[in-house]
Amino acid sequence: MALKNYQYSKIIREYDARRLQNKHDLDERIQEVYARIPELKALDEQIAGESVRRARLTLFGDDSALAGLEESNRALSLQKKRLLAEHGYPEDYLQLHYQCPDCKDTGYIGSDKCHCFRQAIVDLVYAQSNVRDAVRKENFDTFCFSYYSDEGVDAATGLTPLANIHQVVDSVKSFLARFDTSYENLLLYGNTGVGKTFLSNCIAGELLGSAHTVIYLTAFQLFDILEQNKFGRSDEPDQARNQFEYILDCDLLIIDDLGTELANAFTTSQLYLCINERHLARKSTVISTNLSLAQLNTNYSERIFSRITSNYTLLKITGEDIRLKKLLG
Repeated sequence: MALKNYQYSKIIREYDARRLQNKHDLDERIQEVYARIPELKALDEQIAGESVRRARLTLFGDDSALAGLEESNRALSLQKKRLLAEHGYPEDYLQLHYQCPDCKDTGYIGSDKCHCFRQAIVDLVYAQSNVRDAVRKENFDTFCFSYYSDEGVDAATGLTPLANIHQVVDSVKSFLARFDTSYENLLLYGNTGVGKTFLSNCIAGELLGSAHTVIYLTAFQLFDILEQNKFGRSDEPDQARNQFEYILDCDLLIIDDLGTELANAFTTSQLYLCINERHLARKSTVISTNLSLAQLNTNYSERIFSRITSNYTLLKITGEDIRLKKLLG
């Protein structure tokens, strides 16, 4: 995706800030450990001193000075690891820690953009920086089954809301486990407030954390981008075209709240184009909607309904409005 100079500079500055923060965090860990384990500080000074001493000898013509340095440093490093372990620290505690170990927070692997850089482009161009905040709050670790009742069997699922949500979550986790080896799509449907968006955030978080590009758009945002691309109703037509191409090409597209947009012939044709092109490219899509299957069939074309029902795993979520429950305490 093409970037404006200011957009590229913004992302590069963020990577610069990451690396500075990584160094700051490491310095703090070093000071913490030195205060607790003075012997470790002495070992570091010994390693540094011996390296400098031998380097000087080499400069003065002693070609054998570096012999054995690597072995000596390895032995001292093992002593450091033993001391860290004895005091309850992991072996890598005194190494730089990266948000992205693949590119070491540079944004590039060789001359190619890292997957984290590509996601940074997506987050910037689609104004979806809020997704990162959302997935920190809404993920499988914070998912709460207690909001779902174990009473009252739903006629469609044959299960109580609690039993059903356990099956839904298991299906979502299976979808994630097979993501790199099996092309699949999900339709999350059910009444307002039963956890569809929460589960969508869980999915986004898992894939963002495993080197995948994820675009998360509400139905309104999606159709706005599709309209700008189709009719050139944008101050930046190149960006609108790039947005459209990335929607078709990203690893996972999440369309939230399908059915809240103003449905018409245009939205119907563009939705079919979107899901069909992604299907042909075997790119996974997750759709959440408050509409029932019958309403989906009525509101959209037979082609869309057929494509969804034949190529998506249909996961109905039942239960009461969780947001209302939270408000009522």
